[in-house]
Amino acid sequence: MEIWNQTSNDFILLGLLPPNQTGSLLLLLTIFIFFLASLGNSTMIHLIRVDPRLHTPMYILLSQLSLMDMIYISTTVPKMVVNFLSGQKTISYLGCGVQCFFFVTMAGSEGLLLASMAYDRYVAICHPLHYPIRMSKMKCLKMIIGSWMLGITNAVPHTFYVLHIPYCRSRAIDHFFCDIPAMMTLACMDTWVYEYMVFVSIVLFLLIPFLGITASYGRVLFAVYHMRSKEGKKKAVTTCSTHLTVVTFYYAPFIYTYLRPKSLRTPEEDKILAVFYTIMTPMLNPIIYSLRNKEVLGAMTRVFPIFSSKKK
Repeated sequence: MEIWNQTSNDFILLGLLPPNQTGSLLLLLTIFIFFLASLGNSTMIHLIRVDPRLHTPMYILLSQLSLMDMIYISTTVPKMVVNFLSGQKTISYLGCGVQCFFFVTMAGSEGLLLASMAYDRYVAICHPLHYPIRMSKMKCLKMIIGSWMLGITNAVPHTFYVLHIPYCRSRAIDHFFCDIPAMMTLACMDTWVYEYMVFVSIVLFLLIPFLGITASYGRVLFAVYHMRSKEGKKKAVTTCSTHLTVVTFYYAPFIYTYLRPKSLRTPEEDKILAVFYTIMTPMLNPIIYSLRNKEVLGAMTRVFPIFSSKKK
């Protein structure tokens, strides 16, 4: 059991990995995933920025997804690695607040951005003649700004609340980052009102966008079924399946984690599920969107000549 000094404002992160050889191997794997995610997302941002052929709403939105994923994984993994290597489990009061803020911001913003990307594909496939109007660059910019601003607006009250409630028990958080529901178990006050706020946030920023994405792709698949062009069908199906893979990997564990009754949740299961949307998804997104996208692969050969020479 962790011993807590009540005169300190720091928290303790019990972590994800066991302090043994298995934990060390898993740490190396985590560092590799972090490196791969950082390289993949930064490359995606660079490609979309420098290649004029990718200056379309679809890829502009994708560049924002890559930026959010980089911030997402940087919010949790570096502190987890430092704590494991140093043998220290503490995180400062301010550091915990910063983690809470960025985690909640990215969770909400990315949920809305994925919905915007689904709308972009819906218009492109179902209403191609109206696409320049419905998905102009100005509308795309508004979607991006809206995703960021709504995510920040949602994160501020959550962060403020979690840092101002009284913690009269141990401040040992049974997680590998400052996850707000895990912190609520340490509070010495009734938190049912705040738990309801969390529920509302999950519904607004994750569940409703997820249902909207599912409905839009149902309509897209119906339109694809009636397409005459085999090449058009193949491209549309590839695009839809790519996006749905990302969406499922991100939304499913998130919604399952936070919408379950408290009585059915365990710290171990919550930490395992958190690995999917905080570590695995940021790594997989650039891989999925690049390997299954001819435009991105073409941009790589144009921007990085080494790939073009190998192909020849």
